[in-house]
Amino acid sequence: MAEFEFAGMTFKGGKAAVVFTALSTLGGALWAGFEFYKDYMDMREIVANIDVDAIDARNAVIETQLEEAIAYTRDIKNGLKDDITRIERVTDRTSGRVKDIENNIDDRLREVSDLTRETEKDVRDTMREVENRIEADMEKLETDLQDKLQKALDNPLAD
Repeated sequence: MAEFEFAGMTFKGGKAAVVFTALSTLGGALWAGFEFYKDYMDMREIVANIDVDAIDARNAVIETQLEEAIAYTRDIKNGLKDDITRIERVTDRTSGRVKDIENNIDDRLREVSDLTRETEKDVRDTMREVENRIEADMEKLETDLQDKLQKALDNPLAD
């Protein structure tokens, strides 16, 4: 069996393993504490060397750029708003013009339709008059022809 002496005490067997484990754990804890302290001191040095004025200056530049970007965006938005308003006005005027043209076309179509009806009526009236005149002329011609025919039949020698 393994046996060892530490600080005037002798350890044998399983107790030796427990002491060895305890000592290695204590050593690891001391090493971890040292590493943590070393990282802390490194970070303390880094934090001590931070230039707060440089950070403030950089933040001021970023804030100025941000304000400029906001103002530029606002100008773009207002420009687009003005463009949309102008387009709406042009659209309204164009719509009004189209309605006026449609109304004019409707009025003209009504006028043409009325004129066409009047012309058709005049043509029908003229055709009736011509028909009546032709009928009257035909009746007169027929009467004259019958009279001449009757005269010729009544007296074939008289001309």
